[in-house]
Amino acid sequence: MRRFIDDELKKWKEGKRRKPLILRGARQVGKTWSLKAFGDSQFENMALVDLERNPALRRVFDGDLSARRICADLELFLGQKITPGKTLLFIDEIQAAPRAITALRYFYEEMPDLHVVAAGSLLEFALKEASFPVGRIQFLTLYPLCFAEYMEATGNQEAAAAIMLNPSATSTAVHEMLLEELKRYFFVGGMPACVKAYKETGSFTDAFEVQAEIIDSYRMDFVKYTPQVDRFCLDAVFSSLSQQVGNQIKYARLGEGYSNPTLKKAFELLCLANVVRKVPSADPSGLPLGATASSKVFKALMLDIGLMRYLSGMPPDREYAKTDLLAIYRGAMAEQFVGQEMAVSQNGSLYYWDRQAKSSSAEVDYLAVRDGIIHPVEVKSGTSGSLKSLHLFLSTYPNCGRGLVFSSRRYAELPEQKITFLPLYSVYYATAGIQA
Repeated sequence: MRRFIDDELKKWKEGKRRKPLILRGARQVGKTWSLKAFGDSQFENMALVDLERNPALRRVFDGDLSARRICADLELFLGQKITPGKTLLFIDEIQAAPRAITALRYFYEEMPDLHVVAAGSLLEFALKEASFPVGRIQFLTLYPLCFAEYMEATGNQEAAAAIMLNPSATSTAVHEMLLEELKRYFFVGGMPACVKAYKETGSFTDAFEVQAEIIDSYRMDFVKYTPQVDRFCLDAVFSSLSQQVGNQIKYARLGEGYSNPTLKKAFELLCLANVVRKVPSADPSGLPLGATASSKVFKALMLDIGLMRYLSGMPPDREYAKTDLLAIYRGAMAEQFVGQEMAVSQNGSLYYWDRQAKSSSAEVDYLAVRDGIIHPVEVKSGTSGSLKSLHLFLSTYPNCGRGLVFSSRRYAELPEQKITFLPLYSVYYATAGIQA
């Protein structure tokens, strides 16, 4: 499967100020596959150090962490030469040996010409425990397949290309076809194994079975989070969050019989594992949005829309029968999709706007930054007249860009109201931009 991150990996390879790279992401989003494909296509050879499958290799990182000594030992274990400029050194499941994370700084300092990449599961937990080499490592994050990647992976390259073009020129026939494909994506999701299963058989049932297997593997990981939080509490919060997409999170609603501090800790651990994403409220009066992100007012997204569908327990036959994508699961699926696409297009920076006042409260679903300009983003099926919060936002923050409203409608502009209506499938195209 071709991934957008392939281009980022190539840029990293050619970068003049290159540092060892850690590829972040939740379990089973395709980190190992992408880095192996990158090594096979871009280097003469690849030295794969799998610290989970081959525990003996962990001993290489005991004792002194000289990069040259480590390379010499790895050459003996692997039976191959590691040559700067020709070899990609790939340390997989690096969380199994936290000292290997510390060792990356010495590769940067002692062997800067050697291309070194790493990946792992529950990596954020290991990063908290390791002596972290600040300023000597680069990061990239891999997410589930976005809609364009999904379309290409399922063999529809022409549709994938159409998604990445201005939707103003999209014909009615193509528009309807893309909406129908998007509805399938809502249910299959973007986890590579689910996409592969669906492509091979065309069966939703097969994709759903893989979703169940992935969720089971995540739940098995909950044991690794303890004793910080009881795994039953984690499971309760995990399931509850799939039903809370689009709503401001109140810890008391995430699990009965647990205290708010316990529920908060469970939520934070799920975020740390990258299976849940926190979306804070932010002040759009200036950049960066992260500087004003609220620690108390926030929403949450699931890692993947297909996993969200499975966890929520929604009846797939009844929900799939709905013709309006904004009506599926009370609109929560559409809001998950927009947020999931924007996590990729906005390089992981995801926020929304919330205004609480006695006289009137208001909320805009997301905030997108394009070329240094903040745009309010709404996921709505109504007309411009029903977008009260969006109009309030645009009048309150006149220096912000035009409002972007995503729905099942075709492209339309209301320049006098500073609003653009866009089809749901164009979220990545419409929100991708240089981050300030």
